[in-house]
Amino acid sequence: MSLGNSPEDERPFRDESQEARASVGRALQQARIAAGLTVDDVSSATRVRIAIVHAIEVDDYGPCGGDVYARGHIRTLAKAVHADPEPLIAQFDAERGGRPAPTPAAPLFEAERIRPERRGPNWTAAMVAAIVVVIGFVGFTAFKGGGADNDAKSQVADAASPAVSKSATPAPVKEKPAVPAGEPTDSAIAAAPQDKVTVQVSAPSGRSWISAKDHNGRMLFDGLLKKGESKTFQDSSKINLILGDAGAIQLYVNGKKIEDNFHQGSVQRLTYTKGDPEAG
Repeated sequence: MSLGNSPEDERPFRDESQEARASVGRALQQARIAAGLTVDDVSSATRVRIAIVHAIEVDDYGPCGGDVYARGHIRTLAKAVHADPEPLIAQFDAERGGRPAPTPAAPLFEAERIRPERRGPNWTAAMVAAIVVVIGFVGFTAFKGGGADNDAKSQVADAASPAVSKSATPAPVKEKPAVPAGEPTDSAIAAAPQDKVTVQVSAPSGRSWISAKDHNGRMLFDGLLKKGESKTFQDSSKINLILGDAGAIQLYVNGKKIEDNFHQGSVQRLTYTKGDPEAG
């Protein structure tokens, strides 16, 4: 009778934690659905092709063109669906055998070190040469006749002035302080043109992905509006908006505040024209 372990005892234990944890693609898909976004919405917001978004959501990274590009797509998609990208990147690296080694930077530094330095014109030497020429001319004139002494002095003054003015350091230009993003001032509201539609989108309390198009369907902006940032869009007749998290957005249309109370995390598709907000 054998006292060793039976074949059943030598079977590896099932790692239930790995089976219970969703894959990277599945986690991105669940976060997108929870954010109320379609694949088309995410593709428009991130500029990642729809086919690649579908492939990543089923953990097929072949269309990405390599692990480095796949990591970048995962990070971009995670931000668009309001998910933390770092755990997903770490999970992807663990499943693919670790993070790829960075490219050595030494050759780039060597190339920069041996690159010849470009020098500007030597204005000091040019000024000295000009003065020497003027002095020689004055001496020659004084030698020919003392009566022309006053004319020579005036020529020295006239010729030396441009050389000195070129070498003078220009006075620094003071930059106007930037106006912080926030609610528009009364003058900005009053200055809103009556023959156009003007829409200001700001994120005072949080961040949100937004998309804005003009009446021809041309994209004016498509990306993430961070907390405290503001964007202003203008068109001759109509502005179309998509708000990824409408609860974090404050709108001013044609200089007037929109009082709609959007829910946090809700996706809103809005259209404004020249007559709004009175025309609804």
